[in-house]
Amino acid sequence: MKIVVTGGAGFIGGNFVHYMLRKYADYEIICLDKLTYAGNLETLDSAMNNPHFKFIKADIGEREAVYKIFEEEKPNIVVNFAAESHVDRSIENPSIFLETNVMGTQVLLDACRKFGVDRFHQVSTDEVYGDLPLNRPDLFFTEETPIRASSPYSASKASADLLVQAFYRTFKVPITISRCSNNYGPYHFPEKLIPLMITNALAEKPLPVYGKGENVRDWLYVEDHCSAIDLILHKGREGEVYNIGGHNERSNLEVVKTILIELGKPERLIKYVSDRPGHDMRYAIDPEKIHNELGWLPETKFDVGIRKTVQWYLSNKPWWEHIINGEYKDYYKRMYENR
Repeated sequence: MKIVVTGGAGFIGGNFVHYMLRKYADYEIICLDKLTYAGNLETLDSAMNNPHFKFIKADIGEREAVYKIFEEEKPNIVVNFAAESHVDRSIENPSIFLETNVMGTQVLLDACRKFGVDRFHQVSTDEVYGDLPLNRPDLFFTEETPIRASSPYSASKASADLLVQAFYRTFKVPITISRCSNNYGPYHFPEKLIPLMITNALAEKPLPVYGKGENVRDWLYVEDHCSAIDLILHKGREGEVYNIGGHNERSNLEVVKTILIELGKPERLIKYVSDRPGHDMRYAIDPEKIHNELGWLPETKFDVGIRKTVQWYLSNKPWWEHIINGEYKDYYKRMYENR
């Protein structure tokens, strides 16, 4: 089995690479990553010496490069993690989100169609559904929930999902889609909520919390997400969408306070800042379909997962310090350009 993983130097993609290499000793994993600001080759350090792993620096939007890779590697499966994913950045500059998340996905789909890939899996997000009201804890996103994107980021992911489904219906490209809740865990880029709070708290810097911190997210430990995708690839039905949720709802303020407790830091570090435009209030996924069809349920409770995550950041300071200092951008040059 040969699997192309796009965006494999990013947070979830990198964790997926490690997960698959651990579980399937005979699989070949080819990682494609453009190495934008959020792609960090240091995330893949332990994979680099594995004879079943290959890294290729490539932009999924560059058709000629993608076609060449597919022609040479002849992958059985493509898992597309490659995406611009930060909502705040999408508000500042929507165009790059359309270029990568929509047009890049189209190039991959065209390549899958041209070279006869057995499965294209699109990694999407629960944000395509919009949000849920805080006063209706009985409501959850299902696969039948209408798409109602709130930000340029979620609109670009929703567009990509529709394109993937269109390629299945029109061209019979064998696809699956997963929509996950907020991930957390090792290798999470420090601009996102949990790693930002951990690194700021360690430095005794203010912890910026939007509005009153009442926005609720369903938190999913990244390894649980990887196991769900693994099941979908091997047992999921073609053409289907599967929601992947953690059953771990917490308000942003609860998350921040939990991190402070784990680190033994004072709550006075919390600083409330102006809310961002169109900030979704609550995400919550009903994972009944993937549970009933594939037997998947999240294994990691939030209190356990956040403790493991905090410990990882404490034990891997060079990784995130290099990012904060900008040194990680030199890693590719050191490792590859002079070879």
